[in-house]
Amino acid sequence: MFLTIFLAVTPAQAQVTAFRQAVAEAAALDEELAAFYRARDFQGVWTGDDPLVQARRNALLAALSEAASHGLPAARYDPAAVIAMLRDARDVTAQARAEVALSSLFLRYAREVHSGVLVPGRVIPLIKRDVVYADRTETFEAFLASAPSAFLRGLPPQSSEYARLMREKMRLEALLASGGWGATVPGAALEPGASGERVVALRNRLIAMGYLGRTVTQTYDAQIKIAVERFQEAHGLFVDGVAGASTLDEINVPLDRRLHAIVVAMERERWNNQPRGDRHIWVNLADFTAAIVDDDRVTFRTRSVIGALAADRQTPEFSDEMAFMVINPSWHVPRSIIVNEYLPALQRNANAAGHLEIVDRAGRRVNRAAADFSGYSASNFPYSMRQPPSSSNALGVVKFMFPNPYNIYLHDTPSRDLFGREVRAYSHGCIRLNDPRDFAYALLARQTDDPQGFFQERLRTGAETRVDLEVPVPVHLDYRTAFTNVTGGVQFRRDIYGRDARIWEALAAEGVAIAGVQG
Repeated sequence: MFLTIFLAVTPAQAQVTAFRQAVAEAAALDEELAAFYRARDFQGVWTGDDPLVQARRNALLAALSEAASHGLPAARYDPAAVIAMLRDARDVTAQARAEVALSSLFLRYAREVHSGVLVPGRVIPLIKRDVVYADRTETFEAFLASAPSAFLRGLPPQSSEYARLMREKMRLEALLASGGWGATVPGAALEPGASGERVVALRNRLIAMGYLGRTVTQTYDAQIKIAVERFQEAHGLFVDGVAGASTLDEINVPLDRRLHAIVVAMERERWNNQPRGDRHIWVNLADFTAAIVDDDRVTFRTRSVIGALAADRQTPEFSDEMAFMVINPSWHVPRSIIVNEYLPALQRNANAAGHLEIVDRAGRRVNRAAADFSGYSASNFPYSMRQPPSSSNALGVVKFMFPNPYNIYLHDTPSRDLFGREVRAYSHGCIRLNDPRDFAYALLARQTDDPQGFFQERLRTGAETRVDLEVPVPVHLDYRTAFTNVTGGVQFRRDIYGRDARIWEALAAEGVAIAGVQG
């Protein structure tokens, strides 16, 4: 047990009164804690030798000893420092201060292990996620009404993903402590049939990473080719078995940076520590995929194109509910695109962007021949622009709507070539789908026996048609550069927006560290 030596408050009435007065003074700077203690007549939660009180202390100390495993700031939750504080609390005033300090530490730990160390929007403004924070008083009262150890074990995310990430973190930290993945692979591309020292370096690194079994080959043979393919598949690269420039770049990423990605993914899992819905849509921006998930199992997945790398085009992260789809949609051009891209073109040539209708505030189509666009600016341009339904419409044949303040949705596109690229960040922010019709069929299958026939019948009309989802589906737009496989193992993706690097920097500033890495 951690702390059977904690001094109990002397039961004499005068001492009890002095202790409660000291608790009131110690808690005064925290209004919520002061109210909590006031409601219990300033009795201690952690103080005394009652078996339940000892169980609370020991359960908390055990939880704090695991803080680093969760990717929390270990120094903030150092059990040895807590024990030293409690041992040194030899008078009533010091014991009261220790009592309140332990309560503050408990509440901070409970919040951080459940909902994250950082407030996401303060680090990355484009993370619009609403993190749910439990009420501090309700958390404390629930703790007191529960078995202490069980309550604390239930605070971190209970998702299988979080558990797998945590196991991978500990596994890779142990590997890092024993030497990591060894030397990087020097030089340019390597292809099957090559031999020599660089192939040996590639062989050794693939073995250390777990993609290749033990072998002494010095030639880029079939075994190495298969191992490279496994690596490429696990890192979102073209799978061709050739260690080209992009593959070698990823192979040579240091192990500690991969650990950073895992710790960030755990933090992100805490930000999203709420039920996602028995059926939900999961868009991983870093993976360029959109998936339908039913009862924690992916039942449909498609490639996606996401917002371009420019700051004003990146796709934000948030959760919402998909309420309907529109078959044969019109494209109502966003104001930012109108004034930044089309207005300058119209000022040069009134017939520019002829595939778009220009519409006034009353909904009337503007006669381009009679219009003079030269006097307008981005601030006073009075018109909107719309592309009617057609085979060449920018939204393709269907869009999937979850109305939100950011005007982000999922949709089809006539630009099919982009889906064949390794990095697919080209849109103005919305999510383009490679298989939008199949995506629609999968959604509609819950409300019609013939989803394909239902969809095609409305598509053939050519008319813009709204189809409500009888049961709205939660949508989660997230960004995970590290995520796990159900069967074990972790996959990594490039940090194309640089978001996870900034999150890691913020976590490191809070004191989060990788075991075995100094500074």
